[in-house]
Amino acid sequence: MRLSGKVAIITGGGSGIGKAIAHAFVREGAKVVIAGRDSKKLDRAAAEIGPDCLGVSADVSNVGSVEKLVSATLDRFKRINVLVNNAAVLLPGAAESLSEEDFDQTFAINVKGLWLLSRAVLPHMRAAGGGSIVNVGSVLSMVGARNRVAYSASKGAVMAMTKAMALDHAAENIRVNCIAPGIVETEMVARFSTDENARKQRVALHPMGRFGKPEEVASAAVFLASDESGWTTGSVVTIDGGYSAQ
Repeated sequence: MRLSGKVAIITGGGSGIGKAIAHAFVREGAKVVIAGRDSKKLDRAAAEIGPDCLGVSADVSNVGSVEKLVSATLDRFKRINVLVNNAAVLLPGAAESLSEEDFDQTFAINVKGLWLLSRAVLPHMRAAGGGSIVNVGSVLSMVGARNRVAYSASKGAVMAMTKAMALDHAAENIRVNCIAPGIVETEMVARFSTDENARKQRVALHPMGRFGKPEEVASAAVFLASDESGWTTGSVVTIDGGYSAQ
């Protein structure tokens, strides 16, 4: 039980990577709060995961919603030891084709949301004697991709914020790390994989010859949330089937 006694907030927890992380955390002994904007999806996921999981509807880009999420966590589980900033949107477009609204929404959720929630939990981690923040970036934090100008920029910001926050809070025993997945089999990816030829092209970008599984990302999140990674901060863990090694 590598996370026994820990309480975690996981954003984007109703499906995909976030849901897999919540499952893994509970199996390892944690109490978890999964957050997202779709309350029905959250309720289904929480019921599936079990009594140690609470679903809370929240918009991470809204400060009032973030404060309610933190309060709900403290009311139910009394403390906060781990935060997984996983909520994100992927709105495709190049510099000329992307709308201003889509650009702003991308940064509001992928970047501002990460900052707002991290800021909100830091005092509670400090009171607990330390904690772990796990930011979910992307392989596009480090390399570019066509038609992904806002998403790539936002995930680059996630990686940079991870390193800056790690330095700011290292002396407080609050660790901040980033997971950078390649293409993982999730609902988000499924929307862009309806064309079989396009899917084959994307799979071919990964030397291991397949997309990743949410559970493979969740395993890294467990490590970074646990005391096993007690001397790890400011790191980027790439899980991409060799995508970025080329």
